[in-house]
Amino acid sequence: QSCFETCGVAPPPGGIVAELSLPLTFFDIRWIHHHPVGSVLFYNHPCSKPYFLETLVPKLKESLSLTLKHYLPIAGNLLYPLITTEKKPVFRFISGDSVSLTIAESENDNFDELVTNHARDADQFYDFMPNMPPIKDETEYKILHVMAIQVTLFPGRGICVGFTNHHSLGDGSSIVGFMHAWASVNKLGESFLTEKGDSLPIFDRSVIQDPLGIDAIFWKSMREIPLKSSQSFALPTNRVRASYTLNQADIKRLKDFVLTKKPGLVQVSSFVITASYVWACLVKSEREKVDEEVMEYFVFSVDVRARMNPPVPFNYFGNCLGYGMARIERKWLVEEEGFVTAVEAIVEDIKNRVNDKDEVLKGAENWLSEMKELGEIRVLGVAGSPKFDLHDADFGWGRAKKVESLSIDVDKYSMSLYKSVEGGLEIGLSLPKERMEAFAAIFDDGLIKVSQMTTNVTC
Repeated sequence: QSCFETCGVAPPPGGIVAELSLPLTFFDIRWIHHHPVGSVLFYNHPCSKPYFLETLVPKLKESLSLTLKHYLPIAGNLLYPLITTEKKPVFRFISGDSVSLTIAESENDNFDELVTNHARDADQFYDFMPNMPPIKDETEYKILHVMAIQVTLFPGRGICVGFTNHHSLGDGSSIVGFMHAWASVNKLGESFLTEKGDSLPIFDRSVIQDPLGIDAIFWKSMREIPLKSSQSFALPTNRVRASYTLNQADIKRLKDFVLTKKPGLVQVSSFVITASYVWACLVKSEREKVDEEVMEYFVFSVDVRARMNPPVPFNYFGNCLGYGMARIERKWLVEEEGFVTAVEAIVEDIKNRVNDKDEVLKGAENWLSEMKELGEIRVLGVAGSPKFDLHDADFGWGRAKKVESLSIDVDKYSMSLYKSVEGGLEIGLSLPKERMEAFAAIFDDGLIKVSQMTTNVTC
């Protein structure tokens, strides 16, 4: 691909504070050494190179600038102290700070290939992901950019908007909210935001109560880890990525199948059905010899804004995530009805911990050590949430044709979850090629079997 320019886009100079400084809460600190996260959004929007450069790009820059006025930390930096025993990291925006924006053109005529669901080489998507600017040194801090954006033209075919961000900047609710805001300002003008004053982001860290001083506990642990010298993704991934859809009829059949086996189960949501089915299929797809007594884990993030005491406003910008976790011995998951066992385990965790305000943050001071253990065991995670869907970020070009979460290339293993156009859920996976082929066969075969079983029951 060819790059037209890389520039900094700053908030407009009038009407913003000269400096904004935000401490990191314990929700933010836990992600300080996490790999960058990011996504690429593909839009069907045929246009010429002159129209793209002379009309669309200036409008995108202007709308990004206007949006940043309401999202100053995104234009700012993460300050990481050189002497970690004396200072803590902090987010800082000062007048003149900006977000890095790259404008590029794809030289490959592969737009239609990129937006399909079948397995494709994962590395090619990084052409549309911006590089985070290099880390700089100040007297007392290392200066890290927290977000970078790239807009790529496929001449006569479409546009890709890619972004990467530091996870400590914000969770899915916050980052997706920003992308929706930028898209809406580009489509409708800044009045779209100013008329929604009650839902503009708030950055007040005092809404996060931390009576146990968990931020100090987390920082004491995290400061022992050296800061990475680069915020780039590691290539090659040696993986392919593919998407699978469970439409509403699939989800209903799977749910009916579960309830015939376990009629007393409640709160069997579309998320639970989808996550359980993918988890069971993924474990079954492993061809290497594995001890049947080994524990398999499923971990998912939980937005705890409404579960905090007192509740945190829904428009709080930052991280506010707890997590849920189900665990099952491998031998039960690989059975023909392992999917049902997975549903039981996830429902149990949601009922007893995730939906219990007294339990969801219990033991939060131990999260770092628990997460470290998870890095050494067999776990499937989830990136993204159908509640915060990037497909709906409409820049005036309609709904995104395809969204790919590139973060799942790094984890071993994660799936992305989005709402599908048909009303069900779209699952994204990144796996070695042979594992993906095995997964696809098991996924399709399982749906056929459940369809036959539920059809026989209704007959």
